[in-house]
Amino acid sequence: MPDQGQELYVVVLLGMVLALLLVGFILFLLFLYQKRQHRQEKEMVRMKQEYEQEVLRSQLEMQEATFKTIAQELHDNIGQVLSVVKLSLSILPLEKEHPAYESVQNSRQMLNKIIYDMADLTKSLHTDRISQIGLVEAIRFDLESLRRTGLIEVEFSVEGEEFPFESQRAIFLFRMFQEMINNILKHSKATHVNIAVNYSIDDKFVLRVEDNGVGFDPEKKQVSASSSSGIGLKSMTNRARLIGGEITIQSQPGKGTVIQVELPLEREAL
Repeated sequence: MPDQGQELYVVVLLGMVLALLLVGFILFLLFLYQKRQHRQEKEMVRMKQEYEQEVLRSQLEMQEATFKTIAQELHDNIGQVLSVVKLSLSILPLEKEHPAYESVQNSRQMLNKIIYDMADLTKSLHTDRISQIGLVEAIRFDLESLRRTGLIEVEFSVEGEEFPFESQRAIFLFRMFQEMINNILKHSKATHVNIAVNYSIDDKFVLRVEDNGVGFDPEKKQVSASSSSGIGLKSMTNRARLIGGEITIQSQPGKGTVIQVELPLEREAL
């Protein structure tokens, strides 16, 4: 009997050990399954983000190609037609005493302004020019055009040595700047805007645009699908993400707006 009791004890002990091993094995399999599932979910999220970024990048590249085509058409076709009209008006044999003389002179002045403004627009739209002259010069050129309108007081400053961004980054940054200025002109009612570019902050590029306008609630604006400025903010955010940048928006009603874009400078080691 003692031997049978001892054998029974051993059998029970072995059964418990086997049961524990089986439970441990099942838990191990569950752990592996969950880990694999988590890895697959992360991979799916990564693939989805890459797909969305690629779609967005393609859309923006198509947009830039459209801008370039429009700029070329404005320069080659409409610009030439306006120049011919201007030349035709200039050679009209009209004396100062002629009743139509004043009207013709006014028309010539209006044509001159249209041709000049269209040339500025063409340069602003043409992506190749942005790459050729650099980001700072492209911003400065746009701001000079804005100053001439007298719509708003403009200040522009640059700190540090300009970093030569590759073409796509320079274009995206410039389009973001244009979107900021466009929103200010359309919505802010600002009388003053301060634009600062800095290349000297911890190997970062910083573009800061500040206005003294009416301000807004950034969260409400970004979720508002019906707002054109909300769409503009989303566009800037998407562009910043595509080039590895970060955009921050500080604003509240009645307090003006500060928008800042930061981008790491990938300098070559000396």
